[in-house]
Amino acid sequence: MLRKLLSYFIPVNIYQKKSAVSKNLEITWNNGELVLDSQNTNYSYGSLQRILRKGLRKIGFEKVAAMENILVLGVAGGSVIKTLINEIGYKNRITGVELDAEIIKIANEYFGLNRIPNLEIVIDDAFEFVLRTKEKYDLIIIDIFQDTIMPNFLFEKFFINRIGFLLKQNGISLFNTMILNAAHEKRNEDYTTAFDTNLFKVTKIPRLEQHNELILAQKL
Repeated sequence: MLRKLLSYFIPVNIYQKKSAVSKNLEITWNNGELVLDSQNTNYSYGSLQRILRKGLRKIGFEKVAAMENILVLGVAGGSVIKTLINEIGYKNRITGVELDAEIIKIANEYFGLNRIPNLEIVIDDAFEFVLRTKEKYDLIIIDIFQDTIMPNFLFEKFFINRIGFLLKQNGISLFNTMILNAAHEKRNEDYTTAFDTNLFKVTKIPRLEQHNELILAQKL
């Protein structure tokens, strides 16, 4: 309790772990809440939870609550899953795909991810999972970073098309991106124009928490 109170004045680090995938991971009390950070950015809870909450609110909490099957690519500490469960009241199936097994251990210990009964965690590369899965989804949340770096495959036409194929009719992809320079601005613009406008409605929610831009693509 003392560390939580102190965190309203200064961040209080309580755990550090090196990971082969995510490099440095830290659990910190910050403004009265536990957050998971990498060396240079917030991975779960804190600002990241606020960003993805805005995206889900844009879709509509009631609409999300009525969905049957949600896929989360990039789980980390599970903050968006906690938003789905605790704030939206989502009770149907969630599949979370995470490459880093160490980060899931942290999520289970500090954030109770393994106590969510309607959540299945798959330790896998998101690209490989998307290639193999036979499921169709109402919502696909893409939140994949290695510190501040976003893998190139996320922006390739093949992956974009595969995500679109995995969406049910009227299904939505919610893609959290980081913009640090002009090249990233152009990358995001190219991403939005890669969708067939006869099949998808694409919306951008720009500049959340300074560097993040959300891209929504709804299958018509």
